[in-house]
Amino acid sequence: MSVLEDVTTNVNKIQDSVLEAILSRNAQTEYLRGFLNGQLDKQSFKKNLPIVTYEVIKPHIDRIANGEPSDLICDRHISLLLATTGTSGGIPKLIPLTAEELEQRILFGFLYAPLVFKHIEGLTQGKSLMFYFVTRESETASGLMVRFMITCVLKSVNPTNSFLWDRVQISPHAIAICEDTNQAMYCQLLCGLLQRENVARLGAPYASSFLKVIKFLEDHWHELCSNIRTGRLSDWITDAQCVSGISKFLTAPNPDLANLIEQECSKTSWEAILRRLWPKAKCIEAVITGTMAQYIPLLEFYGGGLPLVSSWYGSSECFIGINLNPLSKPSDVSYTIIPSMGYFEFIEVVKDRQEAGHVPADPVVVDLVDVKIGHDYELLVTTFSGKFLYRYRLGDVLRVTGFHNNAPQFYFVGRQKVVLSIDLSKTYEEDLLKAVKNASLLLEPHDLMLMDFTSRVDLSSLPGHYVLYWELGSKFKNAKLYPNSNVLEECCLTVEESLDSVYRKGRKNDKIIGPLEIKVVKPGAFDELMNFFLSRGSSVSQYKTPRSVTHEGALKILESKVAYKFLSRKSPSWELHELHSSR
Repeated sequence: MSVLEDVTTNVNKIQDSVLEAILSRNAQTEYLRGFLNGQLDKQSFKKNLPIVTYEVIKPHIDRIANGEPSDLICDRHISLLLATTGTSGGIPKLIPLTAEELEQRILFGFLYAPLVFKHIEGLTQGKSLMFYFVTRESETASGLMVRFMITCVLKSVNPTNSFLWDRVQISPHAIAICEDTNQAMYCQLLCGLLQRENVARLGAPYASSFLKVIKFLEDHWHELCSNIRTGRLSDWITDAQCVSGISKFLTAPNPDLANLIEQECSKTSWEAILRRLWPKAKCIEAVITGTMAQYIPLLEFYGGGLPLVSSWYGSSECFIGINLNPLSKPSDVSYTIIPSMGYFEFIEVVKDRQEAGHVPADPVVVDLVDVKIGHDYELLVTTFSGKFLYRYRLGDVLRVTGFHNNAPQFYFVGRQKVVLSIDLSKTYEEDLLKAVKNASLLLEPHDLMLMDFTSRVDLSSLPGHYVLYWELGSKFKNAKLYPNSNVLEECCLTVEESLDSVYRKGRKNDKIIGPLEIKVVKPGAFDELMNFFLSRGSSVSQYKTPRSVTHEGALKILESKVAYKFLSRKSPSWELHELHSSR
């Protein structure tokens, strides 16, 4: 029996063993002693250990960051703090990481990597052009290193022994660990174009980061072609690792290749540009579930039919599941939970007419083996290395789709997070994403695409109302992006019609919510928004556009880029009906 089959068959036994190991290891830590008093059985764990959020455990993490010993929370030495991708305010959370946990996460990749090769024919005939970017690391007051997960993995590769990396990746490891994102992105693209016939797989950790690469290519292809035509690297590429890495491939002028790339990039439309530039690529690999699902139409447009592969599901806090069917449609992607990665519990999320995604104050918690098909759950994690995540609310909503052997499979719905709220109306991230997806379909007949979006609540006048910031793109180069007012007003109404009955009643009958507004921003607005959050500590590889914005600096950027404004001219119907759901 393979390792994968074993861990998905003996789920209950493995989960019990994981919890036992966590509790026995960390029994003498200050945190667990305060709750368990030496009682290390499963029942005591569930009865006495509270369900926590980051805000609850942050004071303990701050103590570690300020130099207190690791045994405050964990029996293993905490080697560094992992920075998460941040909140709507852009400030990353810090999660303790042990060397053992890092090794376990790297080994996690060996579980899902063979599945991709098994299901996609031809991957072994070339290399991967996967775009990775490190973020400059920092230190806490006590000297503890702070890194993002991608940076952590990339820097764990020994530079003197990077031949394994270079066997599977188009770009040398030296380029991937360049801390100047623009230089790293440029040189990775240049490597990929110079070796275009040897690229079997394209991608990045997340759909959003891969689309940033495509936008960068759109802005720099003239210069890239010039480098290839002359055999000379641009003068602004000064990082020694980038210069050394690219010198292995940019060895002589290649005007024929430059002309070919120029011909493809100069065409009226960039539809299928990835397939045209890399004709032997078999797939695009990136996370495309949850909030990343919004980018699927753009990836399909640029990919020209290349399969979209979402291999794994995880977070800075814990790696959790893998996709056993990499070629499934994006809407059908299900991840199988790997029970050896942590101890997992679930709070059922009840959809009702009053409040979407409501979790009661005293929720019923079920074990991994007791979840039910078709039900939505919020995930609780207790990490194997005792990384001070005990019954931690990850905030993700998962919909159970089936089982592989005895291991549940699930679709990642999105974050259990209210993104917009007026009076009694609360709009969750999942519902906002669905509403925007429904409305964006109205753009397709007009050759327009929704490139990105975020939102806020405007209470500057009464009644308050929702504001969506949309950045639009055209399917054709140099086309005017003036949106038809009737179409955008219909988009406003479609968003409102897609929201729950509490919102719609507040809009139409109670008059406590004003008409929804869409503000179309100028091209590049969301790049500036990303740069703003990067300056506050986010990571390019792991950056996710916040679906609601409250930070004054971020709002200032968006408002300065508004080109057009549209309001819903009609009131949505408010009769009670079932929320849009795939259940």
